[in-house]
Amino acid sequence: MRNSFIIKFLILILMLLFLSACGNQTVKGEKEKTTGLDDVVIATTFYPIYIEAANVTKNIPGIKLINLAPPTAGCLHNYQLNPEDLKKLDEADILIINGAGMEDFMDKIISQLPNLKVVDASRDIHLIKDEGGTYNPHVWVSITNAIKQVENIGEQLAALDPIRADHYAANTEIYTTKLANLRVKMHQVIDNVGRRDIITFHDAFPYFAQEFKINIIAVIESEPGAEPSAAELSETIRIVNETGTKVIFTEPQYGARSAETVARETGAKLYTFDTAVTGKLETDAYLNIMEKNMDILGDALNKNE
Repeated sequence: MRNSFIIKFLILILMLLFLSACGNQTVKGEKEKTTGLDDVVIATTFYPIYIEAANVTKNIPGIKLINLAPPTAGCLHNYQLNPEDLKKLDEADILIINGAGMEDFMDKIISQLPNLKVVDASRDIHLIKDEGGTYNPHVWVSITNAIKQVENIGEQLAALDPIRADHYAANTEIYTTKLANLRVKMHQVIDNVGRRDIITFHDAFPYFAQEFKINIIAVIESEPGAEPSAAELSETIRIVNETGTKVIFTEPQYGARSAETVARETGAKLYTFDTAVTGKLETDAYLNIMEKNMDILGDALNKNE
């Protein structure tokens, strides 16, 4: 805990020094931009938000879209901002965040950038709390919530950048239509499955499970890297054996040693569900990831009966 505090403190000091150096040249909001007076630099915090924003801003002139965490970083559970991130934030006019607590570690830094406008992709989404009372931030894993996030991004960008409002609205409609069509396909595959009990590797599935009426009977790790104790692992094994559930979902972004232990002790089968926190920087990436998840999930639930 102390080391984490020291790291965050040093990053904050570095940021202040960086902004001070910038202040000797131009003032944020007054600097001349080489791309034109009306150009807008939009930053996103991590991969799923970048893909949503890329669709909303697709082919719109004068938009520069950048991302902070690399597309291989995964969730921001243990992410630390670096000097390059601070440079990107200083360059940005608008920052799009997932919200729901995902970027709370950035609050102090954002507060030092008063001209940076923030778009909250999770605005007005009903959030699920975990057992400790903390909001679960993995809202994009639900197709319905992903649609709402895209709509939020489109609406808030239009308000901040009204000259391009029609473009944002058109792109938002195109992409949300694709997402809605995917949602229909997923319901066709999942809705008629009998037994719907699963075990998940970590707590990234509640919104998806809620949308498709899937029962999560146990979570092996509360978050990636939080290895369960021997007692917690034994309890998960007991639940699996008592319920007869034979489906465990791991995630391709993380090691699954504890999940493999549960599978070995219970005879449950491991499947991979991609929560779309990493991937290709392509506008259709989320759609492709979720279609693959649909096929895997349908196969797994049918074998779980």
